[in-house]
Order: sequence, then structure tokens, then C-alpha cells
Amino acid sequence: MLNIQVNEQEFIYDLLSGVAVLDGQAVNADAVKLAPNKYHVLINHKSYNIELLSKTENGKGMVIGVNGVKQEIAIKDKYDALLHQLGMDKLMGSKNNNLKAPMPGLVLRVLVQEGDTVKKGDGLLVLEAMKMENVIKADGEAKVKKVLVEPKQVVEKNMLLIEME
Repeated sequence: MLNIQVNEQEFIYDLLSGVAVLDGQAVNADAVKLAPNKYHVLINHKSYNIELLSKTENGKGMVIGVNGVKQEIAIKDKYDALLHQLGMDKLMGSKNNNLKAPMPGLVLRVLVQEGDTVKKGDGLLVLEAMKMENVIKADGEAKVKKVLVEPKQVVEKNMLLIEME
């Protein structure tokens, strides 16, 4: 199941059945690829020319041209919904000088030491929650000022784990 937001309009797309739903109604759609990044689409018997103009590295954000008009698209799958439910989606996207626990859990490993310089995406620590190991990563470039936790330590949501500068 994918939630697809086109500007302010939200579609639900079922990957298994291939059915898209808008406002609770199934959308009858058919697409033909014309060229790389160019498609002709029929949606509920209306014709659209669609061109992929750009997309994010992870493929979940796109800018498309629909009959020459730019539209922004955001795609969320079941994993994005789970990250949102756990409160981890807030960690992604904005730089934060201090790392706080996104959920209650058990620190399995600390991957950095005081004084280390980290880049966006570098692993900081491994937190076990709900029987899953979650690698908590840096959201930007920073220097580790102080590590406030150690392996086998139980942490609560929003507890300060690592201070950054």
C-alpha cells in the first residue's frame, strides 16, 4: 500500500491489486510509456501527458509535469508509516545538535566516541526496540561532544543520548 500525495491531493495505491483510490473511490487508470521519463495516462477516461522532471535520491519525492504543469509528489510506504508511528520520522530532515531517543529501548552498541566527526547518514548507535535493531544515524555533519549512554542501558523516549556540536 502506498500513500501518494500530489500537491494537496492524496491517493492510496494498492501494489498487489494495482488499484488506486481517491476520496474512497477506485480510480480507473491506464498508462503507456512513450519515452524515458514520459508517459501517456488515462485516468477515469481523461487523457494526461506526464513527464518525470526530477526525483529525490530515495525515489519518494518527485516533480512531474502533467500536461505541462509542474506537480510535486510525495510517496509513503508501510515503512514510512511505521517510522511515523514510532516518532522516528522527525529525526529525518532537520539538523539537531543533540541526539534524543526516538523511542524507548535498549542501547546495544554505541558506534561513536567523544571527539568523532560524523557526516549525514553515519551510524551513531544501535537501539533495540520492539525486538528490532535500529541504527540511529546522524542527520547532518557534526562533532560528537559527549556520549551520555553506554551499551545495555535502557532509555526512554526523548532521553538525551549524545550531545553534538
